[in-house]
Amino acid sequence: MNAIAKDRAIGVVGAGTMGGGIAQLAAAAGHPVMLYDAFDGAAETGKARIAKGLEKLVARGKMTAEDVADLMGRITVVGTLDDMADAAMVVEAIVENLDVKRDLFAALEGILAPDAILGTNTSSISITSIARDLRHPERVVGMHFFNPAPVMKLVEVISGVATSPEVAETVFETAESWGKIAVHAKSTPGFIVNRVARPYYAEALRLVEEQVADAATIDACLTAGGGFRMGAFALMDLIGNDVNYTVCKSVFDAYYQEPRFRPSIVQLEMVNAGRLGRKTGRGFFDYADGAETPAAATVPAKADAAVIDDLTLGTAITVDGVAIQPTDGRRAAAIARATGTPTVVYDHIADTGTHLGIATSPDVPAAVVDRLVATLSARGVTVTHLPDWPGLIVMRTVAMLANEAFEAVMQGVADEAGVDAAMRFGVNYPKGPIAWARELGLNRVLSTLDAIHDLTGDPRYRASMGLRIAAEA
Repeated sequence: MNAIAKDRAIGVVGAGTMGGGIAQLAAAAGHPVMLYDAFDGAAETGKARIAKGLEKLVARGKMTAEDVADLMGRITVVGTLDDMADAAMVVEAIVENLDVKRDLFAALEGILAPDAILGTNTSSISITSIARDLRHPERVVGMHFFNPAPVMKLVEVISGVATSPEVAETVFETAESWGKIAVHAKSTPGFIVNRVARPYYAEALRLVEEQVADAATIDACLTAGGGFRMGAFALMDLIGNDVNYTVCKSVFDAYYQEPRFRPSIVQLEMVNAGRLGRKTGRGFFDYADGAETPAAATVPAKADAAVIDDLTLGTAITVDGVAIQPTDGRRAAAIARATGTPTVVYDHIADTGTHLGIATSPDVPAAVVDRLVATLSARGVTVTHLPDWPGLIVMRTVAMLANEAFEAVMQGVADEAGVDAAMRFGVNYPKGPIAWARELGLNRVLSTLDAIHDLTGDPRYRASMGLRIAAEA
């Protein structure tokens, strides 16, 4: 089945930020678009908002005024759902309420042609539940865009139990024809992105609970050390701690209190305090005018410390009788006891990292740490001396992301390529978590999870059977 032809109309219900973005996309691809909103004047306001945004692109030389006029000419505000009768597909971007969405699609089913597709931009509601009471549930499919829809590359194409494979494939190809990266997913709580991303927040919060490091230090390790675009705490502040906590709780409840998705008391207390993030002026960080951005805890380099000439990050070496090696999840003290050798472990994930966490067994001489810090500093790498904790910060986070990704693949939510594409283009991770885990070594990822699980006994750290089987292959 091919993408919807460009001369076929696309209907969009809901003219807010998401609906307007979807309408803009469809019109930019060449479709006539019908924009509807149940609130008087909202569709007109939504269309005006699209035009205003496009004018900024003209001012920056990204579009011509003629292109904008053509695009806007393809968007028609309609006053009733009946006006969408000729649409090949209608995508809703309305309130996240199951009953409201069901009522909308029931109305549309009586208006649209039998082969018209009903798309929902829901980020959290079961596609199967939305379609349940329709005469033709097979034509309901999730078409989940990410905000802002014209900019973010990913579209999750989500199939419910009744969704026709042909319908899902048409929407997939249509999304690609609109310039998006489309991925197929099965209707399960969180779909791909909102499920697999949960450990990024959860492990950062857990590290604070465990007093391993403060928010600024954890974010520095994740960004400058791991290559993530935003640190977990800065991102939670941007999303809103109330919103992020609600999503965490929703996914936790949807999976029958699966420990991997357990919400954090730390974040709940931020919500209780009204520290919701940027929108309230304070969250994990202070956004008031003149507030200083907190600095990560780092170790200054000593000018008189000799550098280690043969240090190659990612490989193990011995310096002055001390083993220096990348973390595999085991604590430095545990390695030292097993080998009889003082040990330094470091949180190496990427050779391009400019921030590195290290931990030491108690018997490591301070002079060796000084040499290591001086060596890294000379290479432009800042060092944080962390408590001797399993998996440190970045390795622990990536291991948990990979674990959830393998679990999602094992459960048939998506294939490996789909999961990796979703995380790269939906939340801008530097690498897909499965490809990243394979690059780091699946046994190293497993070792990290097992080390944390052995120490804590917490079932949230049990390794996915899908990951174990992949490691054995």
